[in-house]
Amino acid sequence: MSQASQRILALDIGTVRTGIAIADTATKIAIPYRAISSQDVDLQQHIKQIIQDESINGIVVGLPRNQSGETTKQTDFVNRIANDLRTLGVAIFFQDESLTSVIAEDRLQARGGKYTRADIDIEAATIILQDFLESNRL
Repeated sequence: MSQASQRILALDIGTVRTGIAIADTATKIAIPYRAISSQDVDLQQHIKQIIQDESINGIVVGLPRNQSGETTKQTDFVNRIANDLRTLGVAIFFQDESLTSVIAEDRLQARGGKYTRADIDIEAATIILQDFLESNRL
């Protein structure tokens, strides 16, 4: 990606839901967006629509690994979806998602109030994106 401001989408892909966050590289602040069903046959179409609606230039995909850093069945699942998303014509980046769901739930608990599993997924996507932005990979 160039040094010009870019709009970035982050995905925390799960087998049930995909949490989504968005950021502009000029501000480098990840913003929670929404969650969509990962089981939806139109998952790629939903992502394509978000790319168009939000003028997205790149996608950051949270890459799951086990505690030893090795790939898992979930890693394979995420890689398959990421490969499908390459057809959408935007750059795809991977970011380690270790413990993001745990951190996300801790944050939501600290805020008080009720939250759903979808809220955890959205917050996890926000953490993944913020980690990516702070890694100076752009």
